[in-house]
Parts: sequence; C-alpha cells; structure tokens
Amino acid sequence: MKKVALTVAVLALGLAACNKNTADTNAANETAVETNAATDVNAASENATAAADTALNAAGNAVENAGNAVENAQNAVANTAENATH
Repeated sequence: MKKVALTVAVLALGLAACNKNTADTNAANETAVETNAATDVNAASENATAAADTALNAAGNAVENAGNAVENAQNAVANTAENATH
C-alpha cells in the first residue's frame, strides 16, 4: 500500500510540475491574446479601407456616367435641331 501511495504522490508531483502556471506563462498567453487581437483589428481595418475605396470608385464611376449621359443628351438635342433644319 505504501508503494501505491508513494507512486500516486510522485505522479501527482510530476503532473503539478508539468502544469506550471507561472507569471511568465501568463504573460506569454496575454501577449499572444493581444497580438491576435491586434491582428484581427488590422485585418478589419484593411477590409474597411478596401470597402471604402470600392465605394469611392463606384461613386466616381457614377459621376462620370452621369456626365456622359448629359453629354449624350446635349448631342441628341443638337442632332435633333440640325435634323429639323433640313
């Protein structure tokens, strides 16, 4: 019985030694969490920037298309006036 108790005690001490919860481990874990959070924030920021760029490009295209439509309308009016005189 003493051998079993001694074996259990040694195993318990061995497991306790393997599962250290030191300040260094806690600091490393905290650093990893903060690094991952910063990475997530950077990715979200890059995605938001890309979405804003896309929206601005679409708005610019819409303005250019509107300008083309006005120019086409002016040409149509000029053509109509010219055709009316013939």
